Amino acid sequence: MSAQDGDPEPKGGVSVGDVQLLLRKKDELEAQIRACYGVLEDQKGVGMNEPLVDVEGYPRADVDVYQVRTARHNIICLQNDHKALMHQVEQALHQLHAREKEKREKDEAEARAEARSQSQVLPQPFARVNAVTQGSPASFSGLQVDDEIAEFGSVNTHNFQSLQNIATVVQHSEGQPLSVTVIRNGEKLHLGLTPKRWSGKGLLGCNIVPLQR
Repeated sequence: MSAQDGDPEPKGGVSVGDVQLLLRKKDELEAQIRACYGVLEDQKGVGMNEPLVDVEGYPRADVDVYQVRTARHNIICLQNDHKALMHQVEQALHQLHAREKEKREKDEAEARAEARSQSQVLPQPFARVNAVTQGSPASFSGLQVDDEIAEFGSVNTHNFQSLQNIATVVQHSEGQPLSVTVIRNGEKLHLGLTPKRWSGKGLLGCNIVPLQR
């Protein structure tokens, strides 16, 4: 029975062990083929194609014709088996590499998703910007309408009680940059806002309202 008849091509779930088994079979076949060629070499070095009859058409007396024919037949069968087995090895390696690539891509995708989820853990906002005047300190800082404020200087969601908290920070920080963290379109942004006198009212030029809890 040939390898082609006895061993179906590997299907899904090919393991490294399966490939190693196929490679061992390949080595065994190649050893058998070499042994058969060794038989031909022992028979006066006849190859696969030299005639086994003399000039008069009689079987050659200097070689074992039966042994040579058997060796030649075995070589042909073994080479066919070897060709079929190499196809199986190729298919198995392809499936193994494809599965490893799929697993690697899945792991990388999961790692990216994990990194995104960690980076998107957003602080809890406590107030929202509902107006920004053009040309104001708030406008120059990059603050925009509908920005949700998570940190305003020393004020955050844990210590915020009323807008007076923000007003106090602003009054004590005139001319000094404040670190402001806002949530905009689901992303956390850090802005630098410097309260100062300008042509409009107040030190900021924006209106902030508390979020309903």
